[in-house]
Amino acid sequence: MLKLLGSGLAATVLLIGCTGIPSGTEPVTNFELDRYLGQWYEIARLDHSFERGLDCVTATYSLRSDDGVRVINRGYNTQEQTWDEAEGRAYFIEGESVGRLKVSFFGPFFGGYNILALDDDYQWALVAGPNRDYLWILSRTPKMAADTEAQLRERAAELNFPTDELINVAHGEACPSA
Repeated sequence: MLKLLGSGLAATVLLIGCTGIPSGTEPVTNFELDRYLGQWYEIARLDHSFERGLDCVTATYSLRSDDGVRVINRGYNTQEQTWDEAEGRAYFIEGESVGRLKVSFFGPFFGGYNILALDDDYQWALVAGPNRDYLWILSRTPKMAADTEAQLRERAAELNFPTDELINVAHGEACPSA
């Protein structure tokens, strides 16, 4: 997601602190931001303290007046029964046709947001941070087809991400309205 969320949301970028891309990976090209805007559901992720305990995680992207992207990340902490939300901003690194951005939720500190795989219809995405410690499987719907998710997990494994450590994110009844 331009997706860096969780408890202590503002600390996310400080934890990453880099706008790189994992070695041996390539961002998608022919990227169209207008098609990417809107809400995405987090289907699976690698565990991090800033997202620990969160389910019902979404990221919503919209245009900013400064040619950037407004990012609203939101998740529900089922133990504390509270919503956690952060607003950030993102900007292209290599031009608007390349799915590679830098995102910040705190001041001048940016982290990498690299779209490594994207459905032709912009219905799912595989997103990494600056290294193999950060990975998200995103979908336009709260539930992804099992075969599609399996293909994305397989692709991530081919790129040497620790897919056996992916956490499934609950949606549906686990998510109260706020």
